[in-house]
Amino acid sequence: MILIVLPLLGCQSQPDEAAVKPNFLVIVADDMGWTDLGCFGSEIQTPNLDTLAKEGVSFTDFHVSMSCSPTRSMLLTGTDNHIAGLGTMAELLTEELAGVPGYEGHLNDRVVTVAEVLREEGYHTYMAGKWHLGHDAGHYPFDRGFGRSISMLYGGASYWSDMSGVLARVQEVAKYVLDGEELKSLPRDFYATRSYTDYLMDFIRENRDDGKPFLAYLAFTAPHDPLHVPEPWRSKYKGQYDEGYAALKSGRSQGARQAGILSSRIEPASLHPMAAAWGSLTPEQKTYESRAMEVYAGMVDNMDYNVGRIIRFLKDINEYDNTIIIFMSDNGSNPLTNADYSPGEAGREFLAKFDNSLDSLGSPKSHYAYGVGWGSACSGPLDFFKMTVGEGGIRSPMIISGPGVIGGRQVDAFSYVIDIMPTILELADLVHPEEFRGRRVEPMRGHSITGLLSGARENVYANDEYVGGEMGANKWMRQGDYKAIYVPGPYGPEHWRLFNVVEDPGETTDLSKEKPKLLARLKAAWDQYADDVGVVPVAAGMDVLN
Repeated sequence: MILIVLPLLGCQSQPDEAAVKPNFLVIVADDMGWTDLGCFGSEIQTPNLDTLAKEGVSFTDFHVSMSCSPTRSMLLTGTDNHIAGLGTMAELLTEELAGVPGYEGHLNDRVVTVAEVLREEGYHTYMAGKWHLGHDAGHYPFDRGFGRSISMLYGGASYWSDMSGVLARVQEVAKYVLDGEELKSLPRDFYATRSYTDYLMDFIRENRDDGKPFLAYLAFTAPHDPLHVPEPWRSKYKGQYDEGYAALKSGRSQGARQAGILSSRIEPASLHPMAAAWGSLTPEQKTYESRAMEVYAGMVDNMDYNVGRIIRFLKDINEYDNTIIIFMSDNGSNPLTNADYSPGEAGREFLAKFDNSLDSLGSPKSHYAYGVGWGSACSGPLDFFKMTVGEGGIRSPMIISGPGVIGGRQVDAFSYVIDIMPTILELADLVHPEEFRGRRVEPMRGHSITGLLSGARENVYANDEYVGGEMGANKWMRQGDYKAIYVPGPYGPEHWRLFNVVEDPGETTDLSKEKPKLLARLKAAWDQYADDVGVVPVAAGMDVLN
């Protein structure tokens, strides 16, 4: 998720005040479902983000990619992930993809990051958290514009100081860097969500008296698995998920209606058919599954607590009123299990190192991913989840709050993650360069959404404009209210479908037979998009990984 706080727009100021550049705080949650926040219908307590939503603008039709690094590449560059070098995650590169332009597995030299542009224009630039945009020296955050950074370079890792990774053999030990240096160990009291927040606040403190503005990127790993959280959050939600997956999905849909982000006339999606029927589980299995969701809820709650810490910090140092905050998730809730990450004998050997017994779940000894049942439930009224282009996979809650935002509003207009960099540049009164340090760079493809923040505009995308995306064999194309999607197995039906995602965000009624010409136009637009950005066709079923 990402949070941005904006400066006052159009306000009267003295000449010396007019020259002050705004700060930016961008906060990204990892694998958070569309209804995981209280202000989006959740039972999980997220008071700090709920307050930001009340003070700012909630975006209900904001979209991202179906997985981590493609979204992050678009966030930081304002262009498509295939242009930026993350046509797919580095972990999924095959021999046919390796070395193909747009599939470098790291941010390439065709793009310039928002951190590089702002740093060149006098901003301090800081980052703490998950990078996932280059694992090797020369491709660290420090190399792409962040003056100070502490980063975990992979897609996922233990939240504690043990530095355990999530992929057997290839990433059994997570890799961390402080600025340009690889870390061999972490502090004994390290807990990712708290520690990343601490580091970012320390970075801001270092230069706060020099009068320069800052861009701060807080890239949480929470609530990405493995499910890890300290007390009291680990026990806080005990007993709240004993009714199972379908009950939570239904409750989230009702919560979304009560929160005002879902119309009462909209039909919510059903639980995904790959989820086990709750009644088919044994009492022991139900207890175990409930405990996993309790830990996950605690992780979201703990993340919100740390968002509150950095907000209080900004107020304490008198920077809050000049800071634009953006909060979002990088994709939807995660349907994967431990076996999906590390299958076979290597996976069994890797997982044997952990204690995933009931009483251990959430502790440093454990290493667990909660699977498709809770993944589907956390999408609430939306269908699907991460690793698919259903709305539950690519629709993310976004909140933008702060001075300059006409607050207390909900924006239902479509927007996309490539719109974040153009928005930041416009608010900072900067332009995207045609060249950066002697090399030509690709232009941004996104639109600034500042008009939505001020209330001056109702939409930034025209009704006839096409916006689409791809990863592996998953494909989507949007025009106005309509969206065509292709979701391959194991999660989808492996054929194109058509939905009105404004009237039917749950994607419950396929309109492909009713509107075949519209579907044909959207498929043709997808083909054109794929040609424009350099999509390499791959076989279905390749993208079941982190």
